Amino acid sequence: MKNLNSIGLHQDKAEELANKLNELLANYSIFYQNTRGFHWNIKGEKFFELHLKFEELYNDLILKIDEVAERILTLGHTPSHKYTDYLGKTGVKESDQISDGKKAVEEILAAFKTIILKQREILEIASEANDEGTSALMSDYIREQEKLVWMYSAHLNEK
Repeated sequence: MKNLNSIGLHQDKAEELANKLNELLANYSIFYQNTRGFHWNIKGEKFFELHLKFEELYNDLILKIDEVAERILTLGHTPSHKYTDYLGKTGVKESDQISDGKKAVEEILAAFKTIILKQREILEIASEANDEGTSALMSDYIREQEKLVWMYSAHLNEK
């Protein structure tokens, strides 16, 4: 009992999960800001369609950012909040100003790949730690995002 945190997880596993979740938080935060930029700067033939889709995506990302930060707190740790910290922990690259819809969707797909891989890693660690809360969160995110990858990929294959 002495090595367990307030929700009954081993403290070392909770710390490992919190560190990985902080990496995910960094990825989500950069992805969020990139998507806001895509929304603001999109131009061209698919403007109305993509402008709306990018807004839907960044609204979803901001909710996930909050959920991940709250999960870190639930594990008994502190979520990062500084972009300078995020830039050192993220695999999602900052986007330049992009107005081309195809390029924006390609960057979204690359970000999803990075994030889904990170979430699979967290899911594995959470499973080993018997952390059902983190496991459920990651499973839900992966399921949702795999569908979005399919949909954004289908958009790129439009003729």
